[in-house]
Amino acid sequence: MPTSNLTQIQYTQLDTTTWCVTAQVSESVSHLITGSLWNKSLWLSSCNTPCKDIIKFNSLNWYYQVATAAPRHSVPALARKQRQQQRQGVRQLLQKLLKKLEIDDTLDESSFPYRLVNSQHYVCFSHTGAGSSKQTTESNQTNFTRLHSKIAVVISCQRPAGIDIEANNIAWHVVKRFYSKSELAILQELSTDQRERTAKLLWQIKESFIKVNQYTLAQGLGMDYSHLIPSLIENNREINASSVITDIKNIDYQSIYHIATLQSQQTVIVF
Repeated sequence: MPTSNLTQIQYTQLDTTTWCVTAQVSESVSHLITGSLWNKSLWLSSCNTPCKDIIKFNSLNWYYQVATAAPRHSVPALARKQRQQQRQGVRQLLQKLLKKLEIDDTLDESSFPYRLVNSQHYVCFSHTGAGSSKQTTESNQTNFTRLHSKIAVVISCQRPAGIDIEANNIAWHVVKRFYSKSELAILQELSTDQRERTAKLLWQIKESFIKVNQYTLAQGLGMDYSHLIPSLIENNREINASSVITDIKNIDYQSIYHIATLQSQQTVIVF
């Protein structure tokens, strides 16, 4: 039976009405390992190799290895498993945050943005795949694939908030496809390291505002935030800073929103 586990949990109070929490969720998925070695002739027959070609194969140096049985989870199945893990993980993390804040409430998922049923606090989730690792238990010859995901939750009392957690940089060809001309012009002048860090932060800001304003993906990613780049570059130099706040006017809400970058947690929040 797979088990989920939340680790590296970090709580952050952003202001008097907004809190967030990040964590890593992991789950073990097992695969059986056969203890037998492949037989050369069996391997040839399974490949439908003609008899006349066997002599050619016999002249080669052969290397034998432990054969692994067909995994219980195919690649698409593992992807579905990780999505399910992320969905369960953020809701479990929400419950931990509610418990810490001593809020007795439940989540209403009937419409966006999500809200708590009784208090009507706004809730937003984020998750990203952080990779997988394989382990083998020799005693029972079971191979474990351990899925890891980064997850994040934000609660805001007053208005919708957006959150985005990203473990990896954004590929440059993706940046060129979605970012504005003004953003690209500035990014292209930066060093490779600065460009990657800044492009990632811009992506997270865009993703967060998509959740706040319910933009379409193309609309949200195409928004021009080039005026934020100087501040983002400066913030990148503050390696030990756990949170840096920047103000930006939200066009849809006609009010000032704040942007928090939690560098150690690879998380950006718009609130």
